Amino acid sequence: MSNANNLLEPTPLLLRGSGGIELVADQFGPVDGPLVVFLHGGGQTRHSWKQTGGKLAASGMRVVTLDARGHGDSQWADDGDYRRDTMVRDLLLVLEQLGAPAVVVGASMGGITALLATAVPGGAQISALVLVDIVTRPEKAGVERVIDFLGKHRDGFDSLDQVADAVAEYMPHRPRPKNTDGLLRNLRERDGRWYWHWDPDMLAGRVEDPSDMIVQMEAAARALTMPVLLVRGMQSDVVSSEGAAAFQELVPHAQLVEIGGAAHTAAGDDNDSFTDAVAKFVLQTTP
Repeated sequence: MSNANNLLEPTPLLLRGSGGIELVADQFGPVDGPLVVFLHGGGQTRHSWKQTGGKLAASGMRVVTLDARGHGDSQWADDGDYRRDTMVRDLLLVLEQLGAPAVVVGASMGGITALLATAVPGGAQISALVLVDIVTRPEKAGVERVIDFLGKHRDGFDSLDQVADAVAEYMPHRPRPKNTDGLLRNLRERDGRWYWHWDPDMLAGRVEDPSDMIVQMEAAARALTMPVLLVRGMQSDVVSSEGAAAFQELVPHAQLVEIGGAAHTAAGDDNDSFTDAVAKFVLQTTP
């Protein structure tokens, strides 16, 4: 029993990305299980997937949740390089180090990285793809709202209550947390103030031409032959029903799961429904 419980607790991994940058990950489950790699969204950390990682590990899967460069405990890029192509190279190097074909689950920024990675040499390491509330043509207003939130509070917060207020304003569909301790994993304390646990210079990389990104993503989507699952929060302002339908036109074999009570942060809004959908898909697509 104790050995089984140990598999549900994460083991830290230190991996290397492009340019030798240090990337931190957690691994759950048996090392010989089907590999599932999780990539979080902008401004998040690998801890976004902790509950899902434990549940999938209990089903016999090997789960790796990765902190992207400049996020969580991974190294910040000294040169400010957070370009899409660089994050794609990070992912491919991580998959190479993990040594097995992987189902890659990417939310928002992580989904963009995963989709683009399928279209470059080395992308064959991705055996199946799960996109969490991201499509090739996301809603402009929703994307701008995300970037606006990420760009605020560069000067930090006086207290955890201020952090909770900011999160509640950004995610009005969720109740404001009564206990602020859960916020600590997304924060750094410095000189008596609290700062987000990610490099604010990451936003400079978001200045890349969005029309160029759409062209790249649509080309990658058209070329997909692997199993694909799109998970959409039905309250999302980033992926509309029209955006999901347009994606399915590009990828006719893609499955769609919509989560009724979820917004753009679908995995955290209804973790049970999200985990069930991903587990079912992985079991379907893994020999």
